[in-house]
Amino acid sequence: MAPAATSRIAVVTGASGGIGAATARQLAAAGYRVVLTARRKELIEAVAEEITASGGAATAYQLDVTDRDAVDEFATAFATIGVLVNNAGGALGADPVATGDPADWRAMYETNVIGTLNLTQALLPKLEASGDGTVVVISSTAGHGTYEGGGGYVAAKHGAHVLAETLRLEIVGRPVRVVEIAPGMVKTDGFALTRFGGDAQKAAKVYEGVAEPLTADDVADTVTWAVTRPSHVNVDLLVLRPRAQASNTKVHRDV
Repeated sequence: MAPAATSRIAVVTGASGGIGAATARQLAAAGYRVVLTARRKELIEAVAEEITASGGAATAYQLDVTDRDAVDEFATAFATIGVLVNNAGGALGADPVATGDPADWRAMYETNVIGTLNLTQALLPKLEASGDGTVVVISSTAGHGTYEGGGGYVAAKHGAHVLAETLRLEIVGRPVRVVEIAPGMVKTDGFALTRFGGDAQKAAKVYEGVAEPLTADDVADTVTWAVTRPSHVNVDLLVLRPRAQASNTKVHRDV
């Protein structure tokens, strides 16, 4: 379903790679003019150029979602937008609560929750002005269950989940949908590597023996499907996992 002319702009945060870049590509293919944001300017510019070369419409905008002044300035560029995909986030460390680094916890909360809050607050009037807006929050199965060594990330993703659920209650009756997509194990180039401070061996063990973890394209496909449902259809919450993962702590591994 092609987006309406009044809602053809889609903003995707954390679009320099992984789920964000894949989502930008798929929304562009669905007919949206995509605005990619991330801190790493050269990477989002490369993705935007790739989309444009493929016949889509894309613009790159360097942005730190935790910088509220920068976010507010970014929002002034738009009269209306149709879609906001709050994808920027990530995990840092896997230490138990007793020894976890408060700086990591704070950074995860700032990116996953405050960053989502910043963009949503700044762009909500633009979404409403379109007459048919959609806010997407990419949370995680970590936002719906706990696991050892995940306290800081789990707390942040629970915050993202609650933000989406509360916003949906507060704006019911207005022309904006709120969609939460909660992926389980997704294998991307950067997620686990960032979590373990660049330790490739630790990052590889996350996916060891799992034949087919989710891919960034799997998640992007789900986001695009939810966004392109008819306006009266709201996908409140969609949890997706690879077949090999039954829960956050139950994963089949061929080892």
